[in-house]
Amino acid sequence: MQTIEIIVGITLLVFAFLAIESKKIINSIIYLSILSMLSVVSFVFMKAPDVAITEAVIGSGLVTAVFIFTLFSIKKAGDKE
Repeated sequence: MQTIEIIVGITLLVFAFLAIESKKIINSIIYLSILSMLSVVSFVFMKAPDVAITEAVIGSGLVTAVFIFTLFSIKKAGDKE
């Protein structure tokens, strides 16, 4: 079980680095979503299912949707000018 936890932790760090260093914003949003889903797995490993469910709903779903909506709104506003 600890091996899987270590692999998930290392993968979390990799996706966090990719989210920071990505040149395209949409790729950063995708990496943040993956990071959030991996944190859900890590919360399950820590036996915190309520926190995992909250992170899955808010972190992965809602925040990703708000980021994508905001990104497309910015692009539409930029096209009008």
